[in-house]
Order: sequence, then C-alpha cells, then structure tokens
Amino acid sequence: MNDTQTRSVGLLPSAAPSTTARLLALLAILVAGTCGGLVGHAVTSLQCADDCTALAGSMGVMGAVLAAGGVGIVAVLSLRAMSEWRTGQLQQAARDDHPVD
Repeated sequence: MNDTQTRSVGLLPSAAPSTTARLLALLAILVAGTCGGLVGHAVTSLQCADDCTALAGSMGVMGAVLAAGGVGIVAVLSLRAMSEWRTGQLQQAARDDHPVD
C-alpha cells in the first residue's frame, strides 16, 4: 500500500510529506545541534587558557542552538517544498482524470 494512500483526509490523499521525511528532518536537526554544541565547546576550550568551563558550556549551548536553528529552517523549507510538489502532482492527476471541456 502506498504511503499517500494511508495518509488521506476524507477521499483525498494528503499532500503532507511522509512520516519518514519528517523523522529524517528531526534527526538532522538533532545531529546538527549535537555537532554545533560539540564544536562550540571545543573551540572555546581550546582558546581559553584558564579554567573556563562555564564559558565553554555556554558557547556549546549557543553553538547547538544556532546549528539546530539553521538546519531547522532548511528542514522546514524542504518539507514545504515537498508538500507543494506533491500538491501539484495531485492537482495534475485530478485534471487528467476529470478534464474540463
């Protein structure tokens, strides 16, 4: 059974991206946040001569938020593009099935 057939509203199939695409987007956001946090913490730890765990921790959190936010924006735009593309396909299929003459 097709994924679009299982995600239907009434008689019309949904144009929303698949659950797999949404889960992959969430996974990408989580990985980016983790990597951003690690990079922020590592760079601050390497450049600090004294014991600055608070500064390194705060830079790690800031790096995580910025990286996750950036990837989140790209993920949302990608999911919206997938939705618009799917909507266009459904509209074309409806025009092909029910021509107006």
